[in-house]
Amino acid sequence: MSTYLPTIKQLQYLVALHENGHFGRAAEASFVSQSTLSAGIRELESLLGVTLVERSRRVVRFTSLGEQVVDKAHRLLREAEELSDLVQASGKPLSGTLRMSVIPTIAPFLLPRVLPRLRRERPDLKLFLREETSHDAVESLQHGRVDCVLLALPFATGEVDSAHIAEDQLFVAFPKDDPRDPPETIPPAMIDEGRLLLLEDGHCLKEHALAACNRPELRASATMIGTSLHTLVQMVDNDLGVTMLPQMAIDAGILHETDVVARPLKSKVASREIALIWRKNSPRAADFKLLSDELRAG
Repeated sequence: MSTYLPTIKQLQYLVALHENGHFGRAAEASFVSQSTLSAGIRELESLLGVTLVERSRRVVRFTSLGEQVVDKAHRLLREAEELSDLVQASGKPLSGTLRMSVIPTIAPFLLPRVLPRLRRERPDLKLFLREETSHDAVESLQHGRVDCVLLALPFATGEVDSAHIAEDQLFVAFPKDDPRDPPETIPPAMIDEGRLLLLEDGHCLKEHALAACNRPELRASATMIGTSLHTLVQMVDNDLGVTMLPQMAIDAGILHETDVVARPLKSKVASREIALIWRKNSPRAADFKLLSDELRAG
């Protein structure tokens, strides 16, 4: 049996280095000095008797064994987090620290309605938020950097538990006085493939919009340059094209003070499901269900 077991802190330093690929950035993410982080990893290597990281002036490269250790470290750190969660869950419901990732096409439209009430009615809850694309948010959940994720489905999330929050209809947004402005809904066939503006890769709304249209040529022709829905609205307002918007953004006033009009997209799948997801068998599942109720009421 080994006479030495890595500490949680050493594993955290190793994972931070792997995620950031740079000692300085890893130290900053770990809230320690670079010398402290470097010494912690060297001590881990020395006591294990192996080299985990190949160092040079410009490149940090993990050895094959180092990659395996990092993979195991992720799981151990997640288990340690769940141990802490188990104790925390035994106290007052929906209290203590909770880390949640939220995707950019939800955060600015739903959270302003929900957070003031949460602060007022759940004063013991310390909610820390991260805004990330769906891919990065799910990765943060699997690696234990966050406890839950508020995102839009369908999306590949892996093995998770989830709670439904809302159905969010998709709209087509276009400049006011467009001669093809229909009175009610817009069928996908009316969308000019050369004028469709979408969010850049990494945003699940892009995939939801393309799936709702079910026109393969749109994927090849659409211009995917928007970094936010607000940016896309400004482009449409300047008559640079048309775009897709979720109803929650419209309800939140994203079209105020613009000459942009939005009509519902006529499609069998013209909506996305807003959901809260968390790791399967999490000891804080009851808290996440309560949080889902709060988000649903928002």
